[in-house]
Amino acid sequence: MSERERLQRLLADEGSEDDVEKRLVELDDLEDEAAVDADADLELLGTLSNETRYSIVRLLVAANRELTVAELDAVLGVSQSAISHALRDLTDVGLVERRRKGTWRYYHDTDLAADLIAALAALRE
Repeated sequence: MSERERLQRLLADEGSEDDVEKRLVELDDLEDEAAVDADADLELLGTLSNETRYSIVRLLVAANRELTVAELDAVLGVSQSAISHALRDLTDVGLVERRRKGTWRYYHDTDLAADLIAALAALRE
C-alpha cells in the first residue's frame, strides 16, 4: 500500500473531508518545521550526555558566578585537561561562555544552560 493510499484510508476512517494532497502538504510543512535546528539540538544534547560536561554545567548554574578550571578541578576530581576539553565543547554548543583576565580564564553558564537545568529540575518534580 502506498503512502497516498494509506493516507486516503486514514482520512476516510476519520470521516475527514480533507483531500490527500492538502494533507500531504500540511505534513511536509510539519516535517520542515520539526527539522529546523534538529542538528544543533542533537549536538547540544549529545554534549550534555557526558558526565563531566553535565557536571560542569550544573556547577556553573548552581554557582551563579564565574569559575576557573582550578575551581572546577577542586570539585570534580578529573584532570584539568579533561575539564578544559569539556569546557571547550560546552562553549562550542553555547552552554558556557568564557572570558580571559590576565592568565586566568573565567567560565560561566549561559541563559540556555540555566534554562535546560531548570527544565530538567521541573521534570523531576
